[in-house]
Amino acid sequence: MKQPVQDPLKELITWVEGIKHKNWSSAASLYIIKDDQVVLEHYSGRHSHEKNASQITEKSQFNVASARKSYLGLTVAYALHDKYISSLDDPITQYFPEFDKDLFMGTTIRHLVTHFHGLDSDENGYIFREFKPGSSWAYRNVGVDIMTRLIHRLYGKGFPQLLNEMVFTPLGFTETGWRTEPNENLVAIIDRIDKPALPGLGTVSDGTEKNLFVSPREFALWGQLHVQKGMMNGRQIVPSKVIETATTIQNVSYSDSTIPGNGLFWYVQDIPRNKSELGERVPSGSYQILGVTGPTILVIPAYNVVVAKMYNKRYNYGGDQYLYYLREFSNKVADLFS
Repeated sequence: MKQPVQDPLKELITWVEGIKHKNWSSAASLYIIKDDQVVLEHYSGRHSHEKNASQITEKSQFNVASARKSYLGLTVAYALHDKYISSLDDPITQYFPEFDKDLFMGTTIRHLVTHFHGLDSDENGYIFREFKPGSSWAYRNVGVDIMTRLIHRLYGKGFPQLLNEMVFTPLGFTETGWRTEPNENLVAIIDRIDKPALPGLGTVSDGTEKNLFVSPREFALWGQLHVQKGMMNGRQIVPSKVIETATTIQNVSYSDSTIPGNGLFWYVQDIPRNKSELGERVPSGSYQILGVTGPTILVIPAYNVVVAKMYNKRYNYGGDQYLYYLREFSNKVADLFS
């Protein structure tokens, strides 16, 4: 007997739902744009595990955690475009002369935006050096903190305000923002399932805290802005050069072929690399970013595809297998649209 043809989009939903249950996320969403058309909207679960928690809908806004780095990365690219930064290879002490010259010796903006800076900080905020800048790669937030401060110093305003003026308002975004007040549409963060959910709210909205909330729709449209090189609704919202700078490989050359390629905080595919969160079947030129609670933007320009995948559980992928889940998801998407 001939077997029925399976709907590949439904298979992808099933996979996403399986990860939600495996990792005790209370919520999941999947939003896919292909050739400028929405081909899938999926929402499931509740804003938390609380009995009376709201259902996830198209209006629900997830805390995207470290995925906010892609928003910061765009403003760094803007600073280059606007000549506030002359080169990615400028030493950071050129812009922060008060920094310890010995500690930051040889550290450039390029190192900071691609995780090649070799700096880390302890629980007291004391910055120390792990390795010589450019000699290795390590995912650390020191570079993010410094670049956040730099954008404010260069423009006289925080990067969220800059984005509001230059990108969000022209696009009509209302479901994207650094939240400091409770809102019925905000999805809580699950830290431990035996503990109350966390609100994820910040005390400020200047980008220095991890309180960016975004709906799946506007998260996907953020990716769509990039895949269309800054063009949305027939208007050039962001200069194409700014998008290209942010989403092409910008890191220094290195001998370790397992280390992932990086744009301005984005992971960028050139060739498959073992430590990359992009799978081996994802075509060159694709890029992705994610947050610790699971929200992920995957952009595949070769297929004109943008995928926004949302969860709300910290360390959603769990243990040593997190790279497998990330890579496998991107592979499944690539297989679906290749």
